[in-house]
Formats: sequence, structure tokens, C-alpha cells
Amino acid sequence: MKVLHSFILISFLSISSSLYSQFTDQVNSNRPGKSAGAFAVGKKVLQIESGVYYIKESHSLLDYDAKGFGLDLTARYGVWKEQFEVTLDAQFQMDKYSSLFVDKNRSGLRNTTLGAKYLFYDPFKKGEEKPNIYSWKANHRFRWKQLIPAISGYVGANYTMENDYSIPGEAILSPKVMAIAQNRFGSRWVLVTNLIADKIGSEAQNFGYILTLTCGVDDRWSAFLENRGVKGDYYSDGFFAVGATHLLKDNLQIDINIAKNIKYTPSIFYGGIGFSWRFDKKHKDIKIKDGKEVKEGGDEKDGEGGGGKSNIKTPEELEKAAKKAERKKRRNKDNDVEPSNDDTEQETKEEPKRKRLDELEETP
Repeated sequence: MKVLHSFILISFLSISSSLYSQFTDQVNSNRPGKSAGAFAVGKKVLQIESGVYYIKESHSLLDYDAKGFGLDLTARYGVWKEQFEVTLDAQFQMDKYSSLFVDKNRSGLRNTTLGAKYLFYDPFKKGEEKPNIYSWKANHRFRWKQLIPAISGYVGANYTMENDYSIPGEAILSPKVMAIAQNRFGSRWVLVTNLIADKIGSEAQNFGYILTLTCGVDDRWSAFLENRGVKGDYYSDGFFAVGATHLLKDNLQIDINIAKNIKYTPSIFYGGIGFSWRFDKKHKDIKIKDGKEVKEGGDEKDGEGGGGKSNIKTPEELEKAAKKAERKKRRNKDNDVEPSNDDTEQETKEEPKRKRLDELEETP
């Protein structure tokens, strides 16, 4: 899910005349929903997304109840390119399970997945229409380009640890793949779609989808509505979730959400709070021109210099050039200086001495 920062990014891009990489000035989180947005966090950016939740589960046929708490953790790091990130997802839960014959406390990892995501296509990477400063209506009209989504792909591996939540016969390692689409409509609405094949080849193999619609209320608050469905031989269900996020600082946001499934075998309710925290001191902005990254000291022709070399100078190069120009100016000034009166008088006094020396040297 793309939260508040997606809308701020959209507004920024719509009024900007020069386009930069997908890295944004504020945190860009997938929380608090279960979907994954199409965009990566940015090269050399580390982002931690975590939260605690309460869960209540009951089964009308098997006649059991379970209540407890859990911890969600997602670590995202951008490597190689702005469009690429690696992720680690983990979920730990502990609860009390009660049935007609059994009462016990359960705990363990419910999910551990290591994966990578890559943004293949961004419809707005090559630039957007310039805003019309004379017409509010023209700037807010519907654009057909909004129907074209950003497209990403995700590939990961699940690690299943044998505990109270594992399924009998489930594979220890199993693959997970996901197709991600992200649309934005105007400056406030974002729709994220995930198509998922999870735990492929194991007893818990399932296929599913996630639809997340997010609305930016203002520059600090956003709300979301999510529908999630899963279909498998072992378990099938559907969920609806609602929630909100609040931006505390550019690199820190908090969130809250609740969710409920549509079945009673079992019936599941959960609610949680969390945060997303971004560490981006090592990130460097990458300029995008004509849909391509412009590398520092690259081959882009710019200005009068031509020759395939950029005319943009670093601060150190500018300082050296200034010192060189100052030295040249001083040399030119010294060469053009006329002799002063004192210098003329000194030369007049020394002239007879030079004549006498010349006469002595000529005397045999």
C-alpha cells in the first residue's frame, strides 16, 4: 500500500519542470495495509516498518477460541538502482488457544519471507504535463494517462519454522511471486493491486489478490480501505480492512488499522498500531532525463561545451577555476604597471655608476 507520501509525491511531480528519481522527501510506506506498492524506497535507503496487533479468532465448527498479540516487521533496503529493493518480512505471534479438550499457550513465527522487488514501468517517468497556471479546472481534469499503472514484480522465498502455527507437511522453503500495479487518480487517490502466488508447491499453496485504495486527507493525514482474498486447498478467506496514517516527521509516520474476515470457520478480527521509519542519509538524488538516469560526469551534452562532456562543475572545480583566474589577473596587472616617480629617480642615480663601470671594463 502507498500511504500519505504517495500523494505528496504526486503533487510535487505535477508542478515540477524537472523530473528526478522516485525517491521522495517523505517516508513512503506499505503500512498499515497488507499490499505492497510498486515503488522502491530508493538506493541506499533503509526503511523499517513495524507494528503490534491484537487478534481474536474463533471457529464455529471446531469449537475453539484464540486470543493474543503479534508483531509485524518489514525491513526494506534499496540497492543497485532506484527501482530495486530487497525486503525481509517477519511476523511473530503469541496467543492462548482454548477448545473443549485443549488449553494451551502458543507462540512462534507465523511468517518469514526474504524477497526482492523491481519497478519495470513508471508511466510518469518521462515527465508530466505542465500545470496550467490560469485554470484550476484544467489542472484537475481527468487524464487518460492515469489509467496506466506503474508495474513492479516481486520474487521471494518463504521460510517455515515448525511451531504451533505451522501446517503439517508444509515445506520448509517455498517460493512466492507477486505482480504489483499502482494507479494514481488526481492528487489525492492511489489504487494498489497485488496478484499473489504464495508457498508454491507446498501443502499451504494459495493464490490471492489485494486491492488497497488510499486517500490523502491533507499533508499529514491519509486513510485507506482494503480488500484481500486468498484461495487455497488448505485455507480460503476474504478480509476487509480500514485504517489511517499520520506523518510525524518527514522520515517517520504512525498508523492504525482494524480488519475483519467474511467467514466464521474461523471468524477473525484484528487491530493494530505501528510506525514506519526511514534512514536516508546515504541516499543521493539521481536526475532523470527523457526517462533515463543522468550519471554524474556522464556523456550527456549540455550547453556550449558539447563534445559529450557535461559542463556542470563541482564546487572544488569552481574554486580552482576562480583561483586560476585571480592569478592570471594579477600577472596581467603586474605586466601593465607603469614605473613610479621613486623608481625613476633611483634609475637616474644608478645610471652614472653603470657608465663608470662600463668605462673601467673597457680600460686595458
